[in-house]
Amino acid sequence: MRRSNGAGRLPALSMVVAGVLMASAACGSATPAQRDISPAGNAAGDARSADAAPIAAGSAVTAMPGNAAPGTAGEARPASAVPAAGAATLSGAAAPGRCRTGALSARVGRVDAGAGQRYAPLVLTNGSTRTCWVYGFPGLVTIDRNGDALRTRPRRENVRPQRVTLRPGASAHFRMHWTEVPSGWETACPASARLMVIPPDETAYLTVPFSARVCDDGRIDLTPAAPGARL
Repeated sequence: MRRSNGAGRLPALSMVVAGVLMASAACGSATPAQRDISPAGNAAGDARSADAAPIAAGSAVTAMPGNAAPGTAGEARPASAVPAAGAATLSGAAAPGRCRTGALSARVGRVDAGAGQRYAPLVLTNGSTRTCWVYGFPGLVTIDRNGDALRTRPRRENVRPQRVTLRPGASAHFRMHWTEVPSGWETACPASARLMVIPPDETAYLTVPFSARVCDDGRIDLTPAAPGARL
């Protein structure tokens, strides 16, 4: 797994991240106590991982990200550009803050296969020295071996989100489900090589290996964050 870093610009990717960020404002929230919020109005900027291959312009992507925090604005940027999460002071004690992209690592766990269906955990691990929390859903974009973004349609399953607190070294996972059986007009399904992962409420991203053939027009079903690294 390679974390995004560097300050390079990739104009072609801005449209991809724009769809990811704008979709989050419609149906996410930063905390369990605040589920219905107005659109955050994130302005899509440019983003790229310094070690990632270019993503071609015009690639069809309709990824849906995690949850937009109220009042969040700004451009998507690599993880190294995200400042460390500040901790609010409550009764003299530092309260855990949201897990920022720069504090996390990501990976796709073991894929369970059967009858053309695929299930796998998308795991986020707190690699910092501070406790933090995640809540809601991530944003996803599948990328092929040439660095082109593939059409990606994350679909949130109707499961009530919960805040998952991560001590240093602890993990949370999101269950991913997709099919590798062509449907409708499909005769073959595109092969992905990597997966762009935008943690809930974040704008910076991580990329991880992801060898799969996602059919049904790029649909990936997701459950919200849950404790642990296993399904």
